[in-house]
Amino acid sequence: MVKRKRPTKREMSKKIEVNVNRNWGHRVHKSCGGGYFLGFIGALVYYISTATGFWNVVLGVLKALVWPAFVVFELLKFIGA
Repeated sequence: MVKRKRPTKREMSKKIEVNVNRNWGHRVHKSCGGGYFLGFIGALVYYISTATGFWNVVLGVLKALVWPAFVVFELLKFIGA
């Protein structure tokens, strides 16, 4: 029978920390990516449909990429912060 070496407290805490960080990161990316993508498509359709020229379309695509910044700005303006 082979005796196994018991891990130290430091080794155990490192292992637990790595597992917690790995699992948390996966949960965040899965849930936020889909919402951001749907928002991006919606913003893209809106900005392109209101564009009157080529450069307005280019500006609309750029705005669609950063639409969360516009949402946060308008929300803060609305609450008076």
